[in-house]
Amino acid sequence: MNNNATTAGPQLVAPLPAHRIDAEALAHWLRDALPEAAQGLTVEQFQGGMSNPTYLITSASGKRYVLRKKPPGKLLPKAHAVDREHAVMHALADTGVPVPRMLAYCEDPEVIGAEFFVMEFVEGRIIPPPSMDPVAREERPAIAHALIDTLAQLHSVDWKAAGLERFGRPEGYLKRQTARWAGQYEGAKEALPADFDYSQMDWLRDWLLEHTDVSNETAIVHGDFRLGNMILHPEESRVIAVLDWELSTLGHPLADLAYLCMPYHTSGSEPDARDLLEAGLPPEQQLLDRYCQRTGRDGIPEWPIFMAFSCFRSAAIIQGVAARAAQGNVSSASADPIRDGARARRVAEVGARIARSLG
Repeated sequence: MNNNATTAGPQLVAPLPAHRIDAEALAHWLRDALPEAAQGLTVEQFQGGMSNPTYLITSASGKRYVLRKKPPGKLLPKAHAVDREHAVMHALADTGVPVPRMLAYCEDPEVIGAEFFVMEFVEGRIIPPPSMDPVAREERPAIAHALIDTLAQLHSVDWKAAGLERFGRPEGYLKRQTARWAGQYEGAKEALPADFDYSQMDWLRDWLLEHTDVSNETAIVHGDFRLGNMILHPEESRVIAVLDWELSTLGHPLADLAYLCMPYHTSGSEPDARDLLEAGLPPEQQLLDRYCQRTGRDGIPEWPIFMAFSCFRSAAIIQGVAARAAQGNVSSASADPIRDGARARRVAEVGARIARSLG
């Protein structure tokens, strides 16, 4: 990670009050698990929208590490699965997919108040906006192609050989995920204003439950594969680490591809989002063609269904962030329940329009 705010990477702050951890208890545990990190460590928190609180750990020698843990408070079922994050990155270590090296895992919540893991610090660029504004315009197409190539590489991994046979259920991914995120979305309503209009979200949910019987394919899916979750090489247009695997599972690879391409469809619904073509990125179809070429696919006839699904799922995730902000246990100080709740509804409206276009 690059903590230089001028490159649009996540900023470092003193741990937020709700996310403070006992540095002395952490150091005591690390003396056995990772002795080189335990000496004179300091703890800072990354900001930037991560649902699992993420920290920079610096030892007395100046060596840096990254710690991720579950957030405090009441959590939605199966959310914030740091154990799954650790498991999949560990399994991918020798596959060619760029992931940070896993260094230690603690399943005992008594140590710092929640399960956590420690991984290597990767020096590079983190560029949150899909329009790649901090990047020179002439480099943007190469980065977009690198994202597609990295995703195709992930989807080509033999998940059985990687030891991930029990990482998820291969069949019926879209229908199961629609039901799962519908439950998360319903659960998040409790913390949000009662006058929020959920009509488009409800319509999209019901439509998806009837239209997600797509052809079965199985791959390791990241679940949140987007530019902001990548570390780019400091100078080259390539991905050197994929982060934030808490939503990963076995599922349909085209769900990942649709999520990556979603900003082509939602930029008009985001007040500060730039049109990707105007920003100099390749057309969506060019990226789809590149993915098909890299994965040996003839085409993607069910693309609108995957895009509608991605909008629904994204809206549910954003609503979860809004709910945690209302409860005071979100990991980013910039989250706002009213603003994020409105954003969730706008994304759902985009998905509903895509679905209705299919008749």
